[in-house]
Amino acid sequence: MSTITGRGGFSRDDLPGLIAAIVVCELAGIVPSLLTADEVATWYTTIQKPAFTPPSWVFGPVWTTLYLLMGVSLYLVWRGDDNRFALGAFAVQLGLNAAWTLVFFGMRWPAGGLAVIVALLVAIVTTVAGAWRVDRRAALLLVPYLAWVAFATLLNLQIWRLN
Repeated sequence: MSTITGRGGFSRDDLPGLIAAIVVCELAGIVPSLLTADEVATWYTTIQKPAFTPPSWVFGPVWTTLYLLMGVSLYLVWRGDDNRFALGAFAVQLGLNAAWTLVFFGMRWPAGGLAVIVALLVAIVTTVAGAWRVDRRAALLLVPYLAWVAFATLLNLQIWRLN
């Protein structure tokens, strides 16, 4: 078994599972985005947004990177011991992540999106805690995601207030 990243890293045998975990996470972002593309292009461009809203082009690269990190984290948890709680928490947060896009953009409902994203934030904290018990690297890989969703929660709150 040859190791790709050195001690404690991944071997070639890990590649199928690692790729599958990354694909699952990326699809959790891609599918809702495809389903709500019209709303993003029409409704979202017309609503009031706070001054700290990033330019639209930022969201694609940021989310693609976050889903990649989430996929690696998921794989580390999946191959770890005593991982049932962490995997369950991961599934919940991933479902809420997809639901937020469908509620906020698909339903054009910032208040509903705010409720979902607050639940998502709690679910991510729970996932990080669960992952920490399985593999600390997996938990640390989720920290940028937690930070971005905390920022997105503030953004969602302000959009709701402005509209």
